[in-house]
Amino acid sequence: MSQPRPGTRDRRAMLLEAVRDGAGGIAELAEEFGVSESTIRRDLASLAGAGHVVRTYGGALDTERSPLEKDREHAAAKDAIAREAATLVRDGEVVLLDAGTTTGRLARHLAHREGLTVVTNGVTAIRELAGFAGIDLIVLGGRLRHPGEAILGESVLAQLRHISPDRVFLGADGLVPGRGLCCPSLEQSVVKHAMLRAGTEAYVLADHSKLGQAPFPYWTPLDREYRLITDEPNVDVTYPQFAQSVILAGSPETVGGAAHDGRRGH
Repeated sequence: MSQPRPGTRDRRAMLLEAVRDGAGGIAELAEEFGVSESTIRRDLASLAGAGHVVRTYGGALDTERSPLEKDREHAAAKDAIAREAATLVRDGEVVLLDAGTTTGRLARHLAHREGLTVVTNGVTAIRELAGFAGIDLIVLGGRLRHPGEAILGESVLAQLRHISPDRVFLGADGLVPGRGLCCPSLEQSVVKHAMLRAGTEAYVLADHSKLGQAPFPYWTPLDREYRLITDEPNVDVTYPQFAQSVILAGSPETVGGAAHDGRRGH
């Protein structure tokens, strides 16, 4: 006697496990679960809407990692980058922080400062700064996206049109020269681009594991001058496109010039 097929809820839970294990093709998943390809597409759309997976052409990519799990990856590198970024912020400035784990660490390094205004759409940064009276914390309002804990939506874009921060710091899931920042959703890529264009000075925070990586199908073009803050000591060799815009976290060395507080390409 054949086993009954699982119900929709059970199938979607099993589908998520299959995606986590590396399965991603529509045809492959349909065959494995004994359903039509259109059913698999509907299931993936439901999982994507809940923030469990990101849809890609022909399949899906598992994204269900909590900010805590992400923060543990390359933690020392992220903290070095965050400390370096914090040294750039001057008293009295208005700072715009993207959502993310490295920008969350930057918020932690800014928390004890006085007289700063911090604008953010990141829940991690909000948690780090909420208890400090010396920080004027402005939270961009919108829809909370899981699992990345970024506040997104048209309301965020509308609010960004009304501010002109001294510095904007963007996080990165991937950074590809000539293409820009790789993002897990179209909505997030649009918000990042609006943030990039809002600031007087723009910075991208990306540890070595993000460079040259494109895990998602959405992009924020880096179509203005910006600085890259990273821990990758050979970034100017591996990615010469960045050589004149790199701030190397934790190092006084420069490329093509004298040392200047760990900054390259001045």
